[in-house]
Amino acid sequence: MVFTVMALAWPTMLEQWLQVAAQYVDSAMVGRLGAAATAAVGATSTVNWLVGSSVSALGIGFLAYIAREYGARRYENAAKAAAQSVFTCLIAGLAFMALALSLSGQIPRWMNVRPEIRDTAARYFFIIYLPMVFRAASVIFGIVLRASGDTRTPMRCNLLINLINVLLNYLLIYEPRAVELPGLRFVIPGAGLGVIGAGWGTAIAFTVGGILMTVALWRHPQLSPRGRSLRPDAAILKPCLRVALPAALQRFGTSFGYVAFAALINGIGTVSTAAHSIANTAESAFYIPAYGIQTAAATLSGNASGMRDKRYMRGVTRTLLILEASMMTLSGGALFLLAEKMMRMFTPDPDVIRLGTVVLRMVAVTEPLYGVAVVLEGIFQGVGDTLYPFVSNMLAMWGVRVLGTAICVRVLGHGLPAAWGCMIAHNILLFILYLCRYRSGRWNPLLTGDKF
Repeated sequence: MVFTVMALAWPTMLEQWLQVAAQYVDSAMVGRLGAAATAAVGATSTVNWLVGSSVSALGIGFLAYIAREYGARRYENAAKAAAQSVFTCLIAGLAFMALALSLSGQIPRWMNVRPEIRDTAARYFFIIYLPMVFRAASVIFGIVLRASGDTRTPMRCNLLINLINVLLNYLLIYEPRAVELPGLRFVIPGAGLGVIGAGWGTAIAFTVGGILMTVALWRHPQLSPRGRSLRPDAAILKPCLRVALPAALQRFGTSFGYVAFAALINGIGTVSTAAHSIANTAESAFYIPAYGIQTAAATLSGNASGMRDKRYMRGVTRTLLILEASMMTLSGGALFLLAEKMMRMFTPDPDVIRLGTVVLRMVAVTEPLYGVAVVLEGIFQGVGDTLYPFVSNMLAMWGVRVLGTAICVRVLGHGLPAAWGCMIAHNILLFILYLCRYRSGRWNPLLTGDKF
């Protein structure tokens, strides 16, 4: 069972490690420009999560449907769902692009970004949303491929995307510079665009990624939409949207909570904004096992639902949780020990390093609880149980993280550590709520008799 889980999980974990490595390089490159540049890029990052996670949530409906149909060996229905994902991708991509571009000038103001960096933040935000259709294709089609058990193709696509992003950022951010080696001197070209160059590098990488993922889906032997109708099909879309809608509302609501959370932090000052942004980036490498195994959890629980195999469902979910708790315990320990070194990778500013180290060590202690909650959510998603996670996330995000941070920062005058304390309390509450749901068995259609 462990081998089955890891066979699905390792390509996703490697893919995410590569993405985080690219983010590390991006953050380090921008960080060399100073705290203001880091703040300009990081100030709207939570809005990017809002949009990205909302698009990803649409793919959850297709994931649950396709994983179940694969488990039941109804491959024709899975292919029809893949074709419907193309229609969904176009609508979502165009809608989010229009919304983001039209609001790009206002979002930094709403995010409480400091006046001196608002214009740069707005221009960066506008540029990275120009290829939103391609970005949606990369996300949704990647989820569709993973639902069939193909986690390696998205990994390969994202490897190339990350390499392109890093290379373009290197060429676009900095001025031309001379490099001297023993017996050799040459000039590396550079556009000297700073933060704006980082935006263009990201936008071009998104475009390439969308094209690559579309080609991969069209070439898939069982899921290819080639020759199939791309018009809306209620018989396919209705069950997919029944799962996707609560997931989309959850991710939109929680991501909007991240926006409110970040806006509260931005109001503390530039150092706190930079430390928060860098610490988030640094932490992201250490919760990769959670999201890698979450993908396997969604696929395998969906397969078990389609097979109508109670024993397999019980065995696979227990294996997932034990494996996840073990991996995230090791990951949390590593984050605690390496916190200061991680911060130094991204900025030379001693105040930012000190503050980021404090909050990273705080969150490291609760990494195992966070990881188990992430995997439980994947199990629920795979069988189409998305309403309970939606309600739980809204309660934890808005009732604990946002409200608690508002009180700590605006009323009591505390700083970034208090805000991250509220974030940790949010994660603990989510773990408790999800664990209670799992133990009750009400999420499992093989026990309740519910239909997808």
